[in-house]
Amino acid sequence: MIVQLDNSKHEMAYDMKKVFHDSYAVEAKLLKAEEFPPLKRTLEEYITTDTVFFGYFSDEKISAIVEIRSNGQITHIQSLVVSPEFFRQGIASDLMKFVLENFQTEEVFVETGVDNIPAIMLYEKFGFKQVKEWDTDCGIRKVKLVKLVK
Repeated sequence: MIVQLDNSKHEMAYDMKKVFHDSYAVEAKLLKAEEFPPLKRTLEEYITTDTVFFGYFSDEKISAIVEIRSNGQITHIQSLVVSPEFFRQGIASDLMKFVLENFQTEEVFVETGVDNIPAIMLYEKFGFKQVKEWDTDCGIRKVKLVKLVK
């Protein structure tokens, strides 16, 4: 079940932060990143952000989250994370289907680490194309993937 999460509630933001942290810890290792800014995101930042979060629940527990920023023309998938205990169960694909069905904008884009092959494969499976690569200030090589919707 996928539902919008109320990140303004302290307890919900705390649960969300745990899912993000656990998933990003795995990604940081995958990217061989000594410094990984998403791991430094504070509880207050989860509570006060103006992005929208949708959670995938398994047995009444948040198992995955997608974070969206959309202006009606462009949708940015800010984050898509799955708790490691729920990896390889199709949950990320379910969240991607949800995003593409519910945010029907002209363009949808996402950014991830170049070495995050599982994420890149997921996005490419849904028709995203790699359009740009660059190095971040903390030494991570990133890629931007875009899906143009006609």
